[in-house]
Amino acid sequence: MGTAEVLRVLRPRWRTLAGGAVAAGLLGLAISFLIPPTYTARTSFLSPQPQQNSAAAAIASLGALSGLAGAAAGVRSPADQYVALLQSTTIADRIIDQFKLLEVYDDKYRADARKELAQRMRAWAGKKDNLLTVEVDDHDPQRASDMANAFILELRKLSNGLALTEAQQRRAFFEQHLSQTRDNLANAQLTLQRSGFNPGLLKNEPKTAAETYAKVKAEVASVEIRVQTMRSVLAEAAPELQQQLANLAGLRSQLAKLEKPLDQVGGEDYVGAYREFKYQETLFEIFARQFELAKLDESREGTLFQVIDKASPPERKSKPKRLFIAIGAAATGLLLVALLLLLRHSKRGQQA
Repeated sequence: MGTAEVLRVLRPRWRTLAGGAVAAGLLGLAISFLIPPTYTARTSFLSPQPQQNSAAAAIASLGALSGLAGAAAGVRSPADQYVALLQSTTIADRIIDQFKLLEVYDDKYRADARKELAQRMRAWAGKKDNLLTVEVDDHDPQRASDMANAFILELRKLSNGLALTEAQQRRAFFEQHLSQTRDNLANAQLTLQRSGFNPGLLKNEPKTAAETYAKVKAEVASVEIRVQTMRSVLAEAAPELQQQLANLAGLRSQLAKLEKPLDQVGGEDYVGAYREFKYQETLFEIFARQFELAKLDESREGTLFQVIDKASPPERKSKPKRLFIAIGAAATGLLLVALLLLLRHSKRGQQA
């Protein structure tokens, strides 16, 4: 059936077509009043922006270790990443629990509540202004605005526990290596102690420590010779001899403290142990300094979400669009009536 024939069949029945369209439109309008109104709350905010910080100058002090810092720095967190976090299961579950959405949505399972929340929540990032926007639909305008604002709060809580920004990446990196270096430094210190010198001398240079050990040992030998000489001319109970014996006992006790670690290991290389200790000590100081700088930058940069427009209870509903529903219903009614008329005309033609 061509277009001309269709128009020839329908033109005389325009009143029927109009009546069907009007009836369908009125029916659709009536049904739209039965649909609960939906309110849409919107909030927009700026995500944390990467900024110049103290890392650039501080990393220069790392020297050969600057390559390690590069593994922690330079990681950018695009706005799309925050959009993905807003749509994460973790935040969805927190919103569901906070607003008791299982009861609100009349869902038995949390998975169903997540799906419905995902349909009612929209988040996107502006391509030019990097502005993040969150919209939430709900039948209660107050709850819609509260949920939209809650998404920002939950995003802040979640991102605070993640290393997303450049400063957070550096902080996590140096925190991990600082912990490892602390253990290595403790092991190096124990090795140095077992190499034959008292822990009290660890802060001294190897030459000073060795000279102290040699000096005490030389004094012991000198006093032993003096005691032997005095015993040849003095009685055992002579005050001078007793004083030297007491002095000798004190020196031997001091020497024993210095030599005691040698009995535990036997032959540790002090020079190598001291070199390893100084290396780990220097490494620890570097990582500790970088860790503190990263924490300072993180506190300054942080995950500060600057809210541009805080969500407030919407005054007007966003759904249903009654005019569009009525027009759509009228168009559908017009199409259905036209099809019925054409079918009837086709059947009559076949019978004839």
